[in-house]
Parts: sequence; structure tokens; C-alpha cells
Amino acid sequence: MGDTDRTQAIGQRYGSLAESTCCLSCGGAIKYAEARPGEVCLDLGSGRGQDVLRLAEAVGTGGRAYGLDVSDGMLDKSRRNAAKLGLGNVEFLKSPLERIPLPDATVDLVVSNCTINHAEDKAAVWSEIHRVLKQGGRFVVSDIYAIEDVPEVYRTDPEAIAECWAGAVRRDAYLATVAGAGLAGLQVIEESAPYDKGRIQVASMTLAGMKPSGCCCS
Repeated sequence: MGDTDRTQAIGQRYGSLAESTCCLSCGGAIKYAEARPGEVCLDLGSGRGQDVLRLAEAVGTGGRAYGLDVSDGMLDKSRRNAAKLGLGNVEFLKSPLERIPLPDATVDLVVSNCTINHAEDKAAVWSEIHRVLKQGGRFVVSDIYAIEDVPEVYRTDPEAIAECWAGAVRRDAYLATVAGAGLAGLQVIEESAPYDKGRIQVASMTLAGMKPSGCCCS
């Protein structure tokens, strides 16, 4: 299964949930984000857009909040919610996580809630986070990791991908990927006990860090 098929499977699953009351999260990244007036913020896997709207209100008219998702259903719902609130500093973008459609060094804060584990190329996602962050910019990400390696047979299984556990990696691999992208100051803010998801056990964590000041690489 290629990247396009994986993205379509995830987009179709979450698109069907756009109007439901189902809880789609695995953590509370937004609780720790502490967006400041005037900042530019980005939510990866923004879903119905609730966190983006909260960020937009926190940064005020001098700032901006972006949401990125692959599901047309979720994006449509998000835009309707923003219109109801009359927020003019919000924009929702359709794109895979591996290709963030924003310029280099333009974002102060990146948040994400239970989304990056879906990506086939997680190193590319974290490289993109590093690229779009300003020097000294920060991230707060809630996500899942696998307690043991996911059997290879499930990594390309459409049902397991749609259930969003096929792409999970172990904790040490997850943290190594983040550090390998050039992000620093990594701090696990909260972490759950292991629990069942699909045919494996996972745990959830909320991870914070930053793009070091003085970094000239992208």
C-alpha cells in the first residue's frame, strides 16, 4: 500500500466521523500549548477544528491559526465552525503531514493530537515541523506509540491503517525520530499506561520540544 492509499484510507475513515460526537483524540496537547497573542500556530491533523479555533482566539487578531488535515469532511466542518464564530485569523489547509504548505520559519507553535502515528514517513513529518518552525519555535504533540513492534503483516493492512494503529512505532524509535529532525529540549509532559488498540498494545504521551535558536538548517 502506497502513501496515497494510506492517506485515502485515513481520510475516508475520519471524514465519516466529521459530524459525529466520537472522541478522536489520544491526549491533551492543546492544554499545554500556551499560545500567545500575535503568534502563528499550526495544528497537524486538525479534525473538526476545535483546537484551531481555540488557538485563533488565544493569538488574537494579530496572530493566525492554521489547521491541516486530509479529510474533506473534517475540513468542511472546520470551516463552517470558524464561519459561525466570525474568526478571520483562521485558515484550514488540505495536505498530507509530510508536505506542510507553509513557508520556512513562519510558525511559532505546532500542536498535534494523535495524528503523526498515522504517517508512513514520520521522519519527513518531523523534518517539516522543524522547517516551518521559527528559531526558538516550539511544539506540543500528543500521540501513541507501540509497546512492541507492530507485526509487518498489519503495517500495510487497509483495515489496520483505517483503525489508526498500523503505523505506531516504539517509544525509543519515536523519540529518536524527533531528535533526528533537529528538535531539542524534548520533554514528556504526560504519559499513559499501556492499553489495547486494534491487535496491539499502545501508550499515549504528550511530548514538547523546540527548534533551537541559531539553527540555520531547514
